[in-house]
Amino acid sequence: MTTRRAFLGAGGTLVGAAAVSRAGAAGLPEAPYAPNPQANAAASGATAAPLAPPNGRPYHPVVTLNGWSLPWRMKDGVKEFHLVAEPVVRELAPGMQANLWGYNGQSPGPTIEVVEGDRVRIFVTNKLPEHTSVHWHGQILPCGMDGVTGLTQPGIAPGKTFMYEFVARHAGTFMYHPHADEMQQMAMGMMGSWVTHPKDPRQHAVERDYVMLLGAFDIEPGSYTPRTNTMLDFNLWTMNSRVFPGLDPMVARLGDRVRIRVGNLTMTNHPIHLHGHRFEVACTDGGWVRPEARWPEVSVDVAVGQMRAIEFVADNPGDWAFHCHKSHHTMNAMGHEVPNLIGVDHRDVAEKINDLIPGYMVMGDKGGSMGDMQMPLPENTLPMMTGRGPFGNLEMGGMFTVLKVREGLARGDYRDPGWYRHPAGTVAREWTGELPPAAQAPGTAPAPAPGAASARKPQQHGH
Repeated sequence: MTTRRAFLGAGGTLVGAAAVSRAGAAGLPEAPYAPNPQANAAASGATAAPLAPPNGRPYHPVVTLNGWSLPWRMKDGVKEFHLVAEPVVRELAPGMQANLWGYNGQSPGPTIEVVEGDRVRIFVTNKLPEHTSVHWHGQILPCGMDGVTGLTQPGIAPGKTFMYEFVARHAGTFMYHPHADEMQQMAMGMMGSWVTHPKDPRQHAVERDYVMLLGAFDIEPGSYTPRTNTMLDFNLWTMNSRVFPGLDPMVARLGDRVRIRVGNLTMTNHPIHLHGHRFEVACTDGGWVRPEARWPEVSVDVAVGQMRAIEFVADNPGDWAFHCHKSHHTMNAMGHEVPNLIGVDHRDVAEKINDLIPGYMVMGDKGGSMGDMQMPLPENTLPMMTGRGPFGNLEMGGMFTVLKVREGLARGDYRDPGWYRHPAGTVAREWTGELPPAAQAPGTAPAPAPGAASARKPQQHGH
């Protein structure tokens, strides 16, 4: 399998000779796959540090969270890429894999990076069991290259290859996805990011530049394949088709200017929230936002079909949560029909159930937290809230990762620096001294303790 580093070669070599000979024989550039693929599964290790491009105009590459960027070859002044639409196996997090559809062995597909003004040529080979197409979301291009099956082109039949060619006219953050049987294909994970860099690499320059796509799947516990007819009740909310704790952290050196590009191809909006910092929305899929039009935020709502690029200075050291602020979106697969049992004493029922199901546990009567309890789960199923931090269970899943800001990192160092070491006296701690009085809102009474029997009002009769 071809890795990105091998494809690009060392020391600025234009492209590896073996890749040239094979591509020349076939008339197509090779279709590279993610590093270290296993049985057509996407690589799930740490995100690699960006590499300088060996040809074309210079730019600062992005880092695709838990992903990679697609190599190209130069031919007659055109950047040529090769995408393969095909079934893939994606590890959502350790302990769970999903049968998805994607590109070049991964869902989402590899990020395509070009420079403003580049002429690009993308070959798309279809290895799916049905026809497909690729829409270059947000790009201004000739109508016949827009990728809408039946409107601007015929579908790409199984086994066939189509060629798209256009000029990347505008710098910004975009996406690619099918406009063919979208309900099935996008629900199966077919999507990818596209970044067009400015002609002048000094324009909109940042030290760290991350990109991710938000996705959603409905995968029944114990199964592997999404239910694509689901409209609303998804149970796995992903960043680049990974869930916490399977997501890499985003690493930044103290004082770095950081950009995070987020695209949304789910069925609902996502208020993306960053702890410990204020940011500005610097770019959308419609273009760059003028500096005088920006304002400070700590959350940005990314609607369906939108991309938002936020920028901030990583000036606050620590481990900072980055997540969707919809509470169910930071959980993994869960049942939608579970009643709220807070305050319900069901110990007697549990004793009877234990006669039939040994090991049955009382759950939910004090809240949803599981603490350190481990429940038996079906095969290929993740806990709802999982992952451990330096102080115990994080009780997060889904659209959640960590921004790790550290002093003294090397410019190109993206390795996980481990957990933050808090200076003395800066961690919230238990207090056992005297407390100020806890004031109640006027006219209110304290709520009964959980599980306490409440007095029932006598039933009223008559009119």
